[in-house]
Amino acid sequence: MDVLIAEKRIQELTQELEHYNYEYYVLSTPSISDYEFDLKLKELQDLETNFPQFAYENAPTKRVGGDITKKFETIEHQYKMLSLSNSYSQEEILDFEARIRKLIEYPIAFVCELKYDGVAIGVRYEKGELKLAVTRGDGEKGENITANVKTIRSIPLKLKGFDYPEEFEIRGEIFMNRRDFQQLNQDRLNSGEDPFMNPRNTTSGTLKMQDSSIVAKRNLDSFLYFVYGEKLPFENHIDCIRKASEWGFKVPSEKKNYIKVCKTIDEVMDFINYWDKERFNLDFDIDGIVIKVNSLSAQEELGFTSKFPRWAIAYKFKAESVSTILESVSYQVGRTGAITPVANLKPVLLGGTTVKRASLHNADQIQKLDIHEKDVVFVEKGGEIIPKITGVDKTKRESKALPVEFISTCPECITPLVKQEGEALHYCPNQQSCPPQIIGKINHFIGRKAMNIDGLGEETIELLYRKGLVRKISDLYRLTFDELYQLENFKEKKAENILTGLEISKSIPFERVLFALGIRFVGETVAKKIAKYFKSIDKVASATVEELLAVNEIGEVIANSLAAYFQEPENVNLITELKTFGLQLSVSEENMQEQTDILSGEIFVVSGVFSRLSRDEIKALIESNGGKNSSSISSKTNYIIAGENMGPSKLEKANQLGIAIISENEFLDRIQYK
Repeated sequence: MDVLIAEKRIQELTQELEHYNYEYYVLSTPSISDYEFDLKLKELQDLETNFPQFAYENAPTKRVGGDITKKFETIEHQYKMLSLSNSYSQEEILDFEARIRKLIEYPIAFVCELKYDGVAIGVRYEKGELKLAVTRGDGEKGENITANVKTIRSIPLKLKGFDYPEEFEIRGEIFMNRRDFQQLNQDRLNSGEDPFMNPRNTTSGTLKMQDSSIVAKRNLDSFLYFVYGEKLPFENHIDCIRKASEWGFKVPSEKKNYIKVCKTIDEVMDFINYWDKERFNLDFDIDGIVIKVNSLSAQEELGFTSKFPRWAIAYKFKAESVSTILESVSYQVGRTGAITPVANLKPVLLGGTTVKRASLHNADQIQKLDIHEKDVVFVEKGGEIIPKITGVDKTKRESKALPVEFISTCPECITPLVKQEGEALHYCPNQQSCPPQIIGKINHFIGRKAMNIDGLGEETIELLYRKGLVRKISDLYRLTFDELYQLENFKEKKAENILTGLEISKSIPFERVLFALGIRFVGETVAKKIAKYFKSIDKVASATVEELLAVNEIGEVIANSLAAYFQEPENVNLITELKTFGLQLSVSEENMQEQTDILSGEIFVVSGVFSRLSRDEIKALIESNGGKNSSSISSKTNYIIAGENMGPSKLEKANQLGIAIISENEFLDRIQYK
């Protein structure tokens, strides 16, 4: 075939197949038969084989898979991928509305959507073509599963039209419908394999497969429902959904009532009640309803907490409940010494999975439920995820059954347990010698949000502890190549990776080292504030409770916990050892030079789109110069840094309160940014 003819035919077939794919998988209105589609696809595959120079990166042939991914790369989210706070009653929805009305004074509409029981995904597009697909992960970082996502036919490889942003990200849910799940299980049974338990877990496992050709055969589907990017051409969420549909995305259908704009909470509850009954008639699983503020400027004004957006909430349908027999109660010891009772159950099917264990939370809960040995108990999934015992069928209790009594000593080290006044949990105080506490602390130390030490995982830490090589955090830095190499299933490369990871961790900044120590009540945000205020571990260690309380947003509980930590000789010795190994236990000179007190005591709201820096970069500069960020305007706000497309509601509120509005350049000039 002539080269020019081949190039033209590849272009024609690529466009045709994308269009037919969109008709079939998004619109559900195919205009050609499967046989005709397959013939065209085969022709394109043959042409791409013979003329690879003309093949498109996102050609329809990518849908069949074939790429092998040996390791899924970790990718940092450009926009944090937060989960939603959950509600279970109309009262909680009313509370959600009241919180919004308190902050937003103009009329607000809500958008209700189905809460799909699948796997969250963020898909990035550049110049209309799919470039990257990343899982939620921990909300800050996820895994690159682009090769697998390209096989999902309802996710476009190339967008329709021309009015999409040059770069943006769209988020949604990947799932497997019930029909395909049932067929997959039937195929497995016919092959002598065990069936999968439920569509969601199967979807999650499928997306992590190394061979994308297997993923392609699983017929995964998607709904995409939120667009992120700079200078987006939308004023509200529903317009975003409608425009995404025009670009070729499979979005929730307004015609099928999968999504609806509601002006009142009564309309919201009508939507919830409708789908609470109708969800069983869907061909895919949902576990609730998502309620979002429709106005994007209002969303921006409401902002986020550290975990959730303030402008959205999930209503969870009542969980399925089953009864089974309590066989025994065991006790787990956490890294802080907290003791959690666990009910060991006669296996029972619940929500598509076999449940063998359920949480009993604490001694008060055991007493409240009045649980006896061998009781018949009711189990449901709290939030449809973690099984919990909700009650006891006392009519079936054996006459001589004894009540379950909470233990008085640690199940691991036999140390008498303690319970602080006002707390629900019992604790093992033997922090230095109780094995689960030691292992838990080390696992926390190596975690992704802490020291992020490559090559080390929970199984490896347990092995190192069992072999006597690691008994405390500082022992990690004493490990040698020979010690690691002689361990079972350890090869030269694995040992080298661990030692390299430990060496790299010595450059992790002070705030993350402080968090990694696992001091009770000191999370990421608290560690950041303390590190910034005191600048070094020595100053933190010598600080009084009163001095600790002077740090913004540090209360008595955190201050007392910090003071108690540094009064323990073992902890002081640990810090000394970590210093000798070269860990960052003070703010670096480079960071010190970047930090000033120019904005000390001032509160800023950042709104709009900026030309020189991103919003996140501006917020980071505010904090590094002593200022404080706020997501909403109040009488305490000192300045609004305004970019293009600043929300009209914020502008109006700023004028009402007499708050100064400054530009990006004015702000940067003030902090002498170069």
